[in-house]
Amino acid sequence: MEAEARRRLRALRMEAAEYYRSHGVPQRMEDALNTLFPQRPGDLYGELANYLSKFSKAPLISKLVGRKVLDGVGQPTLEVETHCTVKNYERRICSVVMSSHFQTLVNALPETIEADEKERNNSVNTAVEWVNESLSTMLRDVKPTDQGEVDKMLGEFFTKKVEEKEEIQKREEREKDEETPSCIPPATELPGGKKAAKQGKKASIPEKMIPPAEPIELVLCGSLAIGGTSLAIAKAGATINHVPLYLHISLLKHNQVHVIFSLMTTCVYIKLLFLFYFQQQASKRISHLGCPVTGCDNLEQLLLLMQTACNNRSLELGKDMYLAINCAAHELMDYSKGKYEILTGTFKSPDEMINMYVELTDKFPFIIALIDPLRKEDRQQWTNICCALGSKCFLIAEDAATYISKRKIDQNFNVPTCSGVVLKYINQTKVSDLIELTGLLDSQRQITILGSPDGESSDDSLVDLAVGLGARFIKLGGLSRGERVTKYNRLLAIEEELAENRTLRMKQKFFFLLRKWFHRMHFSKNKTDNYRTINLNCLRRSNVFPIQMV
Repeated sequence: MEAEARRRLRALRMEAAEYYRSHGVPQRMEDALNTLFPQRPGDLYGELANYLSKFSKAPLISKLVGRKVLDGVGQPTLEVETHCTVKNYERRICSVVMSSHFQTLVNALPETIEADEKERNNSVNTAVEWVNESLSTMLRDVKPTDQGEVDKMLGEFFTKKVEEKEEIQKREEREKDEETPSCIPPATELPGGKKAAKQGKKASIPEKMIPPAEPIELVLCGSLAIGGTSLAIAKAGATINHVPLYLHISLLKHNQVHVIFSLMTTCVYIKLLFLFYFQQQASKRISHLGCPVTGCDNLEQLLLLMQTACNNRSLELGKDMYLAINCAAHELMDYSKGKYEILTGTFKSPDEMINMYVELTDKFPFIIALIDPLRKEDRQQWTNICCALGSKCFLIAEDAATYISKRKIDQNFNVPTCSGVVLKYINQTKVSDLIELTGLLDSQRQITILGSPDGESSDDSLVDLAVGLGARFIKLGGLSRGERVTKYNRLLAIEEELAENRTLRMKQKFFFLLRKWFHRMHFSKNKTDNYRTINLNCLRRSNVFPIQMV
């Protein structure tokens, strides 16, 4: 018995020696000891662990956890947690909270509000189910650093869900057609019905026919799960690589080891906002966007008020401070008149709107951007305003732009002539989609603005996305509520980090250059006649500049 035990012990030792030898353990342990001895680290075992961890297997996704949480205004939205197997242990790596795309108008009817709340809850519940069941199983054992593979799988999953939805709709339509009688009696006037209008009596029609509003693109219930999972994986990849999320995103976009960022200081900007709020809050209220709400007799009154606020702080508009106006023209259109109601009782046609903007920018040259100055349906007027103002300020499409998915499929689909677009990370948007589209916009010399969706959350990943993608601006709204201040604080933290790394650039110029002009003059040696430059302390295309919409 004793001899048999010794034999088994020798066999076990030989097996162990072969196991460790096959994994190179003796040689690596010797290298580790030889490397660390001259250093004599204070925490020897900690340094040994760090040294040997370089040879450990790459972390793999073990599971995803989705849950319903509340956004900045108390509405339900989606949170996605990423768990990975790291050195044989399952660990929670990070989480993200998605901003929702739902928006209910302030003066909406009670039944509309109830329907919107029901739709929101159904969408979030479906998204939670997708994350906890299908997506968690599908992405198990995938590297969180392989963003391209993850987004490809997410895209295929979403396409399948869309096809399933379409098939259900077709089946329901067929069943409805089968139930509907094929013989429909001719329409007759019902008792008490309205009589046809007499000939010769003109009905009330708009003075000039305008293109009707295009239908809103339908959003698949549960699509939040796709965007939330993609961003959660990107954040996990950054955490595992021990780099900030903005650097991880930039490396994904540029596929290079060293990336230099530029970022503009926001200190002057924040001082002005605080001053403006302090002057107004005693008698005026702040909107949900964080903007002071005040009545005005004309459009110039608020701009003059901003000038006064700057003068009180010894700030010069056009040098120390610049303004971008969110015109939101789609909210001003009176379809019964076919005109924009810019003030109560004051209406202007699309062509008259262009003249108004020209006068404003001439009188207030510190306006560097107009966002949605016209509806997207007014395509000819977009072309006209770009010809009139394209060399003086940025003309940005936000509501006038399409969803990211449509921009990817067709670069010119539903997009008016403009200087750039506002992109929002919502619904089924994936990190790879943003990378692809911002690269496309860069190649067309269009500027990119990352914007906060209506249903904001306290997650500050949007700021890292803006910096990493090289967005020219970031649209965050006013300094109100925690979900806004969190993003501004993150922007300041990134600025400080880049300054410490000496990768922060401050003195740059704005170049107002439209895409179509660039293509026409691409091979010209002298382009100075086709755009105007303004000297100021700001950023290049890869910089982030927070802007507050008036």
